[in-house]
Amino acid sequence: MRTIAAISTPPGEGGIGIVRISGADAQKIADRVFHSVSGKKIESLPGYTSLFGTVSDGKETFDQCVASNFRAPKSYTGENVVELSCHGGPFLLRKLLSACYAAGARPAEPGEFTKQAFLNGKMDLTQAESVMEMIGAKSEGAARAARAGQSGKLHESICKVKDELMDATSHLAAWADYPDDDVPQVDNEVLKKQLSDSASRLQKLYDGFGAGKVLCDGVDTVIVGRPNVGKSTLMNLLSGTQKSIVTAFAGTTRDIVEDTISLGGIPLHLADTAGLRESSDPIEQIGVERTRERLNHAQLILAVFDSSESLTEEDQKLLQSIGNVPAIAVINKADLQNKLDEEYINKYIKQKVYISALKGEGIEELTDAIKTIFHTGEIDPSAGILFTERQKDVIRRALECAKEARDAFLSGMTLDAVTVSVEGALSALLEFTGERVTDAVVEEVFKNFCVGK
Repeated sequence: MRTIAAISTPPGEGGIGIVRISGADAQKIADRVFHSVSGKKIESLPGYTSLFGTVSDGKETFDQCVASNFRAPKSYTGENVVELSCHGGPFLLRKLLSACYAAGARPAEPGEFTKQAFLNGKMDLTQAESVMEMIGAKSEGAARAARAGQSGKLHESICKVKDELMDATSHLAAWADYPDDDVPQVDNEVLKKQLSDSASRLQKLYDGFGAGKVLCDGVDTVIVGRPNVGKSTLMNLLSGTQKSIVTAFAGTTRDIVEDTISLGGIPLHLADTAGLRESSDPIEQIGVERTRERLNHAQLILAVFDSSESLTEEDQKLLQSIGNVPAIAVINKADLQNKLDEEYINKYIKQKVYISALKGEGIEELTDAIKTIFHTGEIDPSAGILFTERQKDVIRRALECAKEARDAFLSGMTLDAVTVSVEGALSALLEFTGERVTDAVVEEVFKNFCVGK
C-alpha cells in the first residue's frame, strides 16, 4: 500500500495548518520536501521527536515548518507518520500537499487515516465511528457520547454481552460435541440468566438509540404561531443574539430565520417562521406558505400562543394542523393575565410550558419538556450509546437472535436450537466491533469521513 498524504486541518485561514503523511515511506517522502535547520533527516530520528526547518517544492523554499515524527506502531494510524506543521494559509497548505504528492505520496481517501488505524488494530469499529461524531459534535451531550465511544465505553458494553453469550455457547458446544466425556451438564438456571441478561442489555442499548441520535444529530425545530405572539423574541432568547427582527407590527418576519443552538445538551436546529395568517401582501403570503411547508418536515414544533389573548381562528387552525409531530405549546407573556382556552390546547398538545420571552423566563421548563419528549434525560451518553444507523441495525439483529435463544430455551426446545440463535447473536456482535466484518461494511463506515482524518 502506498504512503498517503492529506491536509488534516480545516479549510480556511489559520495560524497553523498540518499536512499528515502516513505509510511505510512517510519519513523518506517528508525528507524530500522538508529541510531541517540542523541538517538532520527525519528518517534518522526516533519516534515522538520533532525538527524545525523549511519546506520546498524542489524549485523554491516557501515556508517555515515543524516536522513531527511518529514511528509504527506507536502512531495514530499504526504506521510510520510525519506531520508537517506550517502556516495555515490555504495556498501554502495546497502547495505543501502538492510537493508531498510529487515526492511519492498519494492523496488520502476520506477517513483513510482512521481506516488504517482500525485495520492496524489501533481501535475497534465503534471507536473509529466515534471520531467523526467527536468532530461533528454540536452539544455537550454529543461530545460526551463521542468521548465514550472513543474511550471504549460502548465497546465495553458490547463485550459484556458478547462474553456472556460466548460462555453460554462454549458450554452448549462442549456438552453437544462430547456427550460421552466428563463434561459438566448445562446448568439450566445459569443459562436462563445468561440469555435473559443478554437480551435485556441489548434491548436497553437498542431503546436508547432514538435519544442518542437526538443528542448527536439534533432536532429540526420550527417556532410557529400567528403574528405578534412572541416567536421572534423566543428565537432571539434561545439563540442568545438578535437573529430575528422584533417589532409591534404584524408580518415583520417574512422569511425563515435559522440557527442551531444547544438546549439541555440537545442541538436544536431552530427555524423562526412567518406568522400564520391570511394576508393580501404577496410577499408575506410566500413566507406563510414556507412556514406551512416547514411544518410538514419538522421533528419538533414549538407552537407559541399569547396568554393575554383568547385563541383566534389562526391559533385553532395551527393546533389542528400539528397531527402526530412532537409539539410543545409555548404559552408566552405568562406575566400577563391568562385569557387562553387551555382545554382546547390540551386536545392537540400534551406538553405545555409558560414563558415570558421578553423577560427570559421559563427556559428551564421548556428544556425539561424537550428532554421529556425525546427521552434524553433517561440515558447517560458517557456510558456508551448507539449513534449510527449501522450500529442500530447490528444491535437489532443481535437482539432478535438473543430473544430467539431465550424464548427457545424457555419453551423447552432442544439446546441445539438455542445454540444456533446464540451463535447468530454472537456473529452480529463481532460485526459490531469489527472483529468479523466485510470489506463492504468497512467502506460504508468510512465513506462519510472528512479527508485528512
